[in-house]
Amino acid sequence: MEDKAIFYGVSVGPGDPQLITLAALRAVEACPVIAAPQTPSGRTLALDILRGAADLTGKAILPLPLAMTRDKAILEEEYRHAADLVRPHLQAGRSVAMLTLGDVSVYSTVHYLLKILTGEGWPARLIPGVPSFCAAAASLGRSLTTMDKPLHILPAGAWELEDALALPGSKVLMKSGRRLPQVVARLSQKPGLHPALALNCGLEDEYLCPDLADYDGRQSYFATFLVDGEETP
Repeated sequence: MEDKAIFYGVSVGPGDPQLITLAALRAVEACPVIAAPQTPSGRTLALDILRGAADLTGKAILPLPLAMTRDKAILEEEYRHAADLVRPHLQAGRSVAMLTLGDVSVYSTVHYLLKILTGEGWPARLIPGVPSFCAAAASLGRSLTTMDKPLHILPAGAWELEDALALPGSKVLMKSGRRLPQVVARLSQKPGLHPALALNCGLEDEYLCPDLADYDGRQSYFATFLVDGEETP
């Protein structure tokens, strides 16, 4: 197994190249092939972030087209197609670093390919990174939780918001998608929640809104809500 090429899942953080870890850079250096998720519009954001911290001269860049959808059948087909693109490089003895935004353990596409490829016997290594909600909390100057308070990380676009708000402790709401305006409206209705919003954390167009009363209506796929308190009647 040690002689086989390795599939790496490499975290590049939320957006600021300065938040890429040394471990991530060393993994990239060790891999001749860099696999980068690509949106239908052709954007490879994780690769753009990496270019701000690493010299990729001589690296083979492998785009992995992925749809922005919740349709499980479509996603499963695309994960298998992505694995089909990666596999020939591993078979040729070339280790592959697949990039992921934030941290590889949080809503990461890497794990779907990892399941396919490790199931075939390919060795894999995961390189952790800075999650977007940790970077957002730092940028907003607030703590995510305290010693006696639980923290819940929830997909706002796929979770009943009322159920999420009923949970004790702090909440991180991600993946709100088209529901972002509705989430803003609901969080703004009740006192005691102390919600904040970060869009495109660490990117050039970063938008921080410590108080949703000041929200100006802009939207982004990369939206993170921090809810510090519990809803009061």
